Amino acid sequence: MNQREEDQHRPYVVADFAEIPGTDCPCGTARRAFAEVADFPATVHRTSIARDAQTHYHRRLTEVYYILECGPDARLQLNDEEIALRQGMCVLIRPGTRHRAIGNMEVLILCLPKFDEADEWFD
Repeated sequence: MNQREEDQHRPYVVADFAEIPGTDCPCGTARRAFAEVADFPATVHRTSIARDAQTHYHRRLTEVYYILECGPDARLQLNDEEIALRQGMCVLIRPGTRHRAIGNMEVLILCLPKFDEADEWFD
């Protein structure tokens, strides 16, 4: 049995974000976990935002942002509204909501269903 087959028979999967390579995204740099886990319906991203993110939306995906840490002026733009952020907040972003992060922050993002680059849309 190879490693992948062994992993599929285990009752758990471990993701170490320190070992996942960063990927550029409209928000900054994302480390995406569990994309290859067939029986898990989501992906989990640890995303570092060091600049104002590019406004975008998803037609199918729902995202949940959990704020791990952020600067005092960190905000999230959701359509035409901006909300102030602080560590420990959690924001659910429904499909079709144009959004972007403003300021420095580290976020954990739960993406349902699994993240798909083809579902990132820009005006």
